[in-house]
Amino acid sequence: MAKPDTLARPSIPAAVPEPSGQQPAGRALPANLEAEAAFLGAVLIDNRVLEDLTVPLRPEHFFEPLHGRIFERIGVQTDKQMVVTPVTLKPYFDADPAMAELGGTAYLARLTADGQGLLAPRELAQQIYDLALLRELVRVGRELVEGALDTSEEVEPMRQIEEAEARLFEVAEGASGAREAESFRSATGKALEMIETAINSGGHVAGKTTGFTSINEKCGGLHNSDLIIIAGRPGMGKTSLATNIAFNCADRLLRDRRDNIEKSVGAGVALFSLEMSSDQLATRVLAEQAGIPSEALRMGKISRDDFQQLSYASQRLAELPLFIDDTPALTISALRTRARRLKRRHDIGLVIVDYLQLMQGSQRNQDNRVNEISEISRGLKTLAKELQVPVIALSQLSRAVEQREDKRPMLSDLRESGSIEQDADMVWFVFREDYYVAAREPKVPRGDDDMKAHEAHAAWQAEMERVYGLAELIIAKQRHGATGKVRLRFEPRITRFSDLAEGDYGADTYG
Repeated sequence: MAKPDTLARPSIPAAVPEPSGQQPAGRALPANLEAEAAFLGAVLIDNRVLEDLTVPLRPEHFFEPLHGRIFERIGVQTDKQMVVTPVTLKPYFDADPAMAELGGTAYLARLTADGQGLLAPRELAQQIYDLALLRELVRVGRELVEGALDTSEEVEPMRQIEEAEARLFEVAEGASGAREAESFRSATGKALEMIETAINSGGHVAGKTTGFTSINEKCGGLHNSDLIIIAGRPGMGKTSLATNIAFNCADRLLRDRRDNIEKSVGAGVALFSLEMSSDQLATRVLAEQAGIPSEALRMGKISRDDFQQLSYASQRLAELPLFIDDTPALTISALRTRARRLKRRHDIGLVIVDYLQLMQGSQRNQDNRVNEISEISRGLKTLAKELQVPVIALSQLSRAVEQREDKRPMLSDLRESGSIEQDADMVWFVFREDYYVAAREPKVPRGDDDMKAHEAHAAWQAEMERVYGLAELIIAKQRHGATGKVRLRFEPRITRFSDLAEGDYGADTYG
């Protein structure tokens, strides 16, 4: 009945209950009733055993329901700061049928008969917990088989696979799902580690690097469990910025690995592209690194020298820990499942979603788009906390921006915002003034007679020269610090953002 275990078996009560839980035919579920009895005996002898547990043991982890009820009652009594012994437990089990079958409440006294459980209570608790996880795996597997065999209703194999993966991840992360309060010593230790990472990175990155010194200085990098929204109107360069950050972060990890640097501010990146295909994104990254326009790459209009440069760039990028998933119309549950899988297989440290409005929520919210977007944003924030990684989600802005004279976005412009602003830890807006100035180009004067037209075009040219290639990253919300603006250089030919050189800031001041 009991699965063989690595612990020396303690002396057990004269009568151990037969397991009353349901078992699949043929093989018994993994359990060790003797370990359960010995552990309970140790707790009844010394209640302080509960204070030293290293696993989140709960009543449902006991295979024998009677043992679970005893453990639950012990917890209730200790919460009331009462000493728990077989005598104080007796009134609660006088009428318990399972206890009666074992000769009544004398069974409680037999649990403490020899006290050998006190020799290794932590190990016993760990084994009870581990066997409970194995039984949960059996249950998930059985339900998966039953669901796959049942074709009486809708046949949705992909949904069943997603649910199964989510359940398996919950089993794997079971211990972290019931975290206990940390001591201040432990918390400050983690804080000091984060500060040390920031110092080693040059003094301004506490989380994952964006690859942009100006952004890192303003935000301290990308922090674990944060949801960062990058929003902007079409043509502003949202995808380009996200792709640049993805490359910079993954490339930093690759370089640090080669240099044997343990605490890297880089990370493996999962990029979920619901708008562009993986080859389009790869072309963008290649174009950026080779310094060749992506349009020229697509059309094959490159020289031999350009092709050599491209080949060199592709070899350098071959080992990049950047994983692209271009599955269209992903649901939030499917995305979370795929992200968990990438975390498990490749230990990714950053998730990027392009873009939020192309995702789908659950069936129940698809009739209400605002509720659906709210469900998606909450799901992304939950994913960030669950995997302990920063999540960047791109978002469209409403057309209200176009109606204003000043085209700089505001938080109220978030499209179908719902809870996007509420769930996000940071909201960044990408704004390129040259995009709007280019759209206002006056007609080119045809003759020398039209002085006004010449003056208007000359004024437009001067304005275009002032703003061309400049971009603003407007930090509209930040839980970790102040809001403000960061100026960047943007090269539209190769869709690359970069830090501005010191002399390029001009007279404008940005906070």
